[in-house]
Amino acid sequence: MLVIVGSIIVAASVMGGFIWAGGPPLVLVQPSEFLVIGGAAIGALIIGTPVGVIKALVGQFGRFFKGSYSKADYLDLLAMLYQLFKVTQQSGVMALEAHVEEPQNSHILNRYPKFLANHHALDFLTDSIKVIILGGISPHDLEALMDEDLQVHHEQSLRPAGTLTRMADALPGLGIVAAVLGVVITMQSIDGPPSEIGHHVAAALVGTFLGVLLCYGFVGPMATSLENLINDDAPYMTCIKTGLLAVYKGFPPAIAVEFARRVLPHSVRPSFEETEQYCKAPRAAETQAAAA
Repeated sequence: MLVIVGSIIVAASVMGGFIWAGGPPLVLVQPSEFLVIGGAAIGALIIGTPVGVIKALVGQFGRFFKGSYSKADYLDLLAMLYQLFKVTQQSGVMALEAHVEEPQNSHILNRYPKFLANHHALDFLTDSIKVIILGGISPHDLEALMDEDLQVHHEQSLRPAGTLTRMADALPGLGIVAAVLGVVITMQSIDGPPSEIGHHVAAALVGTFLGVLLCYGFVGPMATSLENLINDDAPYMTCIKTGLLAVYKGFPPAIAVEFARRVLPHSVRPSFEETEQYCKAPRAAETQAAAA
């Protein structure tokens, strides 16, 4: 949502200042310049980017409207981990097998549809629990295994943002290309009336203006925003890793969840009391349902 607000502010400020200074807004409408810059930018993106990264880039555009994880999302995650850890404490780690083999049918995971829709987080949790069920791995090696998984995913997730950054860097140069083409057309009409020459020069300058504006006003900031959104995923995944490691080392569920809570940024970290109350709420609901 902030991307939309920021884009409106950029467009309104640039156009408002231009009109305020007496500039005719219609002179900026140059479809041929738009075609040269936009088409060349998209073509260059296709040339230099693997198909998988292009698909990931298209898929990540939805992140601009979803934003980062909120405190409520982390409370749900901590509560879900607590319930899974309670199963381990009461019935042993093998009792988690049904939950991770068919997570869609898990009565615990089904309470958190947003988590189930997060395919990477779900796969990371279930795959890590499957390794724990298999046994024969030390906590240190399990941590190294999960760190490698997170590092690979993080690097792959950042590639679309890097691609968008390179596209932004190319836009001023493509604007110059459009401007040079406009100058070529101007030189062909050099013996024409001054009004016609002025029109061609204005169209050429619009190309340079458009390339610079798109780079620094829109595409560049969008790439930075996307990179920040991807980086905000790290605490969510680290929270899962830390909780699993703690329970694997033998800590009780409440302490394991506290380990997981402490790795969260302060801006979204729930308090100890909030976490404790929220984790116990599903158990209270189950008790009331059973009594009814």
